[in-house]
Order: sequence, then structure tokens, then C-alpha cells
Amino acid sequence: MILPCIDIMGGKVVQLVQGRDKALEGDAPLEMLARFSAFPQIQVIDLDAAIGSGANDDIVELLCAHATCRVGGGVRSADRARKLIEQGAHRVIVGTAAFTPALAEIAAAIGRERILVALDSKGGRIVVKGWREKTEFTAEEVLHRFEPYCSGFLCTYVDKEGMMQGTDLAWFRRLRAATDREITAAGGITTVEEIRELQRLGIHAALGMAVYTGKLSLTELARMQ
Repeated sequence: MILPCIDIMGGKVVQLVQGRDKALEGDAPLEMLARFSAFPQIQVIDLDAAIGSGANDDIVELLCAHATCRVGGGVRSADRARKLIEQGAHRVIVGTAAFTPALAEIAAAIGRERILVALDSKGGRIVVKGWREKTEFTAEEVLHRFEPYCSGFLCTYVDKEGMMQGTDLAWFRRLRAATDREITAAGGITTVEEIRELQRLGIHAALGMAVYTGKLSLTELARMQ
């Protein structure tokens, strides 16, 4: 499955480089959804909620009302996870909270099958809190720890996120070998060949900058579903 990404900051659809520098703004949220209508699911990340500077709940709810969305950003409590489900989220992405007792509470509140755990890697280590704090763990080390609480993983190769320089397929191969749970790859995916290799591995691809800049054709991607 190929998932176009809609990242929201300050009420606008944006694309960031490595989670920090805004590179571009997209169309209005519903216009982006219209562009992505050929794809069965959309990945929505509330960047303001992720870094704790606010939330874009009205836009999230609007998007979820018009498409099947997996939603992340600031999901650090069972209450927040429940609210996203009530707003129409199909699945909820949990990042920072996965490393706290809150993960078990979130799983109890909305069900393991609704949860994707985000494992974001930079410099070989998992980063949390909007990619601003590095942990001592590698993604390969923690996959099994989280399997009881989720139905899959969103794994982002932050080193190349938004840079359009390609991703690290070897890393994704190691992750695929380490778990039988669903994996969605993100971070630097730039070519059709990379997507085909991920598909061969049984890994979904979440796409951002390469789609927004036109490097990857939405028409061609739709044919690859």
C-alpha cells in the first residue's frame, strides 16, 4: 500500500526537512485529499501536537470525515487517542508515548488493532518528542517490546526525511526480518524502484516530499497499488 502524507502545522499542509525546516506548503487540506483520492488510506500527522505547540483538531476531523486516515501527533495519553478515534481516525500513531506506561493504557482504551507504533531513527537511534530527543535504543532492539500493544509500525528514516536523497533499504530489510507485524516505511523515499523493493519486502510506503514536488507521479503511483 502507498500512503500519501498530509502533515499539518499552523493550520496549513506543509512538508518539513528532518522535522524542523519548512520546505513548502501544500494546497488546502481538502484539495490535497482530492489529489490523493486514488489511494485507499492517507497518513495525517499533526506536527503542532507532536511538538506540543498546539493542535489542529478541526482539520484532522475534516480529513477523517472524507478519507480513511491514520493519524498521529501528540498521542501521549489514552484520552488523546480516544479523541482521535472519535474524530474519525481509522488508526492512531503513537510515538513518544510508546516509551512510557501510557502505551498500555492507550491499547486498553482503543484496542491494539487500532495502534501503530512510530519508530523514528536518526543516527541509528530512536528519536522522540518531535524528533528532538534521542534515546539509547535502535529500532531493531525494541520491535518485539511493542508487538503486544500494536498492529504495526511506522518506521521513519529521519536522516533522509524530506531530503529527496533516497532512503535506507538495508535498514528496512533488517526491520522486516525482525517482526511479522505490518511495517510502513517513511523518510527519503524518492524513486519508484525504492517503492517496488519495499513492496517486495511486504512493506507499505508513506510518501511526502517526493509527491509534493512532483518527483513521483501520483498517476504512476496509483497504478502501483
